[in-house]
Amino acid sequence: MMRHLALAIAVAFGGMLAAPAMAQSAAQQPAAQQTPEQVVQQIAHQLDTAVAGHKAELQSNREKTIGIVNQVFLPHFDVDYAAILVLGQHAREASPEQRAQFAKAFYNSITHRYAEGLLNYTTGAVKVMPFAGDLNDKRSVVRTQVATGDGKTVSVDFAFRKTASGEWKAYDVVIEGISYITNYRNQVDAEIRKVGLDQLIKNLQNQGDQALKELEQNGKSNGG
Repeated sequence: MMRHLALAIAVAFGGMLAAPAMAQSAAQQPAAQQTPEQVVQQIAHQLDTAVAGHKAELQSNREKTIGIVNQVFLPHFDVDYAAILVLGQHAREASPEQRAQFAKAFYNSITHRYAEGLLNYTTGAVKVMPFAGDLNDKRSVVRTQVATGDGKTVSVDFAFRKTASGEWKAYDVVIEGISYITNYRNQVDAEIRKVGLDQLIKNLQNQGDQALKELEQNGKSNGG
């Protein structure tokens, strides 16, 4: 399961084959006027520009890679909403401060753990599929097709919602039917029951991607 999530993060941070004209057009649109499909096209274009010609440098400078992820992807990702969904029933029990701390620590841990996914985009090709149907403010999905190095095609979906500011932001990545939100919610639930929310937050803050790796391993051992 975590192989799938790793690929999902790599796709989110490294899907580069949006049509250049469409990507440039999306980049010129004010954020509040962009559709979810245009947001994905813009992310793809910006990442392509940031990585092209700099791969060797980024391989030796992880913090710079993470900086690119934060600069390009973070503005279009609804971290707080995603964190509430990951916390599940525990979100109701948590204080606003705890929810904010968890959101920041969890996002930082994921970013550090999967930043190298940004460097792997040349091994596959990503095609953003035309959006079909009507936009739904609560959940609209942008579908992409990823061609892997072994000739297979993987379906990766990005779930968007419209925020109070009127911007469309992604909050979930679903790869081959496996949701990032659902995957981590099960593991976070088990860990909170084991050590408590405050301790989980401290682990993520202090240990970063190592704590996230242990969380993932615990999820596997528990059948997640």
